[in-house]
Amino acid sequence: MTPPFETALSGKHVVIVGGGSGMGRATAQLAASLGARVTIASRNADRLATVAAEIGAEPAPVDMTDEAGVRAWAAGLGAVDHLVISASSAAHGGFADLPTDDLRAMFEAKFTGPYVTTREVLPHLANGGSITLFSGVLSRRPSVGTTGLGAVNAAVEALAKGLAVELAGKARVNCISPGMVATEAYAAMPEADREGMYAQVGASLPVGRVGAPEEVAQAAIMAMTNGYLTGTVLDVDGGHLVKA
Repeated sequence: MTPPFETALSGKHVVIVGGGSGMGRATAQLAASLGARVTIASRNADRLATVAAEIGAEPAPVDMTDEAGVRAWAAGLGAVDHLVISASSAAHGGFADLPTDDLRAMFEAKFTGPYVTTREVLPHLANGGSITLFSGVLSRRPSVGTTGLGAVNAAVEALAKGLAVELAGKARVNCISPGMVATEAYAAMPEADREGMYAQVGASLPVGRVGAPEEVAQAAIMAMTNGYLTGTVLDVDGGHLVKA
């Protein structure tokens, strides 16, 4: 029987790769507030240390594209109860125009990196633990200029479903598929352009707005704590998949 939501993470070790910003940070902050011991990881060691101090987490820098580094990092984590990989990479461009190197780099960061990281953490994952991966709404509703990104997202979802079967009895595996969420990912855009994009996308959604990182974090916590949930893609997209 799954413990009550409020106590299910108390004393558990939650490792969040991508926990230094955006949806990963929001998930780390919520998990810590629920009594979990939280380790956050990303490539940016300086930002990671700052965020860890702010939310009461432990920093553990890692580059998911460095396989040997990931193996050493995983061995230093100790026992892990829940692994969340929200770190991401996106390359936009038309099918005929997107450079192959950009596509390969995105696949390496968004699929191969999580694949290797999950594999290396698995020996340290407690029986009955969970793994939560992140994809994105473009996996099943692509748009012009996002064919490569949609394909990589679909691969992540297939990985989660396959692992749910292969790791049955050891760990539950799920995938969060967010729609557009207002995060630091768009910080490089001029503010007027960014807000205009949010308004345009939000107006097209049944909920009438884009998402907040904290809303996606709630779904990630459910994936960690609901013992009857595995092999599922949780769409947290404001109704993107059902919009007209």
